[in-house]
Amino acid sequence: MHSILAAQRQYFNTDVTKTLAFRQEMLTRLELALVRWEGDFLDALKADLNKSPYEAYMSELGPTLEELRFARKHLRRWMRPSRRPTPMSQFPSRSTVYREPYGVSLILSPWNYPVYLTLGPLVSAIAAGCTAVVKPGEDAPATAHVLARVLGEVFPPEYIRVVEGDRTAAEALLEQPFDYIFFTGSPAVGRKVMAAAARNLTPVTLELGGKSPVILTGDADLELAARRIAWGKFLNAGQTCVAPDHVWVPAARQEAFVQALGRQIEALYGPDPLAGEDLPRIVNQRHFDRLLALMEGARVAVGGGSDRARLRIAPTVLTEVTEQSPAMGEEIFGPILPVLSYDSLPELVARQKDKPRPLALYLFTRSSQAERLVLGSLSYGGGCVNDTIVHLATPHLPFGGVGNSGMGSCHGKAGFDTFTHEKSVLKKGRLDLPVRYPPYGGKKLSTLKKLL
Repeated sequence: MHSILAAQRQYFNTDVTKTLAFRQEMLTRLELALVRWEGDFLDALKADLNKSPYEAYMSELGPTLEELRFARKHLRRWMRPSRRPTPMSQFPSRSTVYREPYGVSLILSPWNYPVYLTLGPLVSAIAAGCTAVVKPGEDAPATAHVLARVLGEVFPPEYIRVVEGDRTAAEALLEQPFDYIFFTGSPAVGRKVMAAAARNLTPVTLELGGKSPVILTGDADLELAARRIAWGKFLNAGQTCVAPDHVWVPAARQEAFVQALGRQIEALYGPDPLAGEDLPRIVNQRHFDRLLALMEGARVAVGGGSDRARLRIAPTVLTEVTEQSPAMGEEIFGPILPVLSYDSLPELVARQKDKPRPLALYLFTRSSQAERLVLGSLSYGGGCVNDTIVHLATPHLPFGGVGNSGMGSCHGKAGFDTFTHEKSVLKKGRLDLPVRYPPYGGKKLSTLKKLL
């Protein structure tokens, strides 16, 4: 690991990665590689997570290409030095902010979206002019191997290097003094990453998770809400960092909403989801058993079936759930959706303030008053009004967590800024006013106050 970092630092210090032409060429290389090896990536995602080619392209390759093309289109403007005003006390002078890459970066990506959550940050690192060591999640080994092979063919290892392996490899990388670390994963592992980064005073971005709630108000369109919530929840078998974790519904509409969910789940996955081909699988046996345990003590209103041999769990809706139920004790990260009821929206909002701030929040309403209340009162990473998930897929919006759900942002200009240091430079003219130099005896304080 030390030799990998040393080679990348030596390459970065040549300054070759800093030019606009180089960055744009590298982004083009990556785009051509994604197109050329599209089939390999789709096959790997099928092997790792049973993602259909359609879902894999929609949620992995498509957003990556959009992120890449957006960065290349806007890169010249992002890189441009920015003139800033200068106070009269510094006259005559010129203030400028130069945008320079942090240097050698480390990208630690997870298994649940192993293409998008690896290459999305890599696009930002390339755009910023950094070199990068990439460590994909070990629980998606087929995709990690394709990433290593493709990136190894496209880029020299002293510029972009993929390191395969388990958590031991990640821990060894974290011991090295990288210039920037970008981590996507759980809050528990995020704390370890931040502690390791602190030993080298390395800045970090942490994209974590949490129990992202959905709130329906009394005037919400139940069928539309049920369809969009079901799609967002059961995409990738619920193994999505911004998946709806649970739903709050007015007590008087809970049963109607659960019935609407049942209809929409059948429309999406058929009467027997386990027999269909559109349902991804749970990543491993440990998570499969963990998810089944979360159903204990609740009523299964929809679904509940499972196939241990194929690691698949049918889209499941739970009712008779309390905040003390197993499903409410941790981030679910699977195809299980608790539906809880509430009586008063202001009271519900007040209770949410006492919980860890989630990565996402989703509100379904037709009321502008309810929208102002929820958006103005609750802190969370980002979200949607009358939809789920899709805020993640636009490079025009920064994406990131807050508090327990993470720190820092990615996507588009925010991703470029993440891997970029803003270097402030004040260039002074030759005129040299004596007011700032000692000796200070005889100089009037009132004159100084007029200047500052």
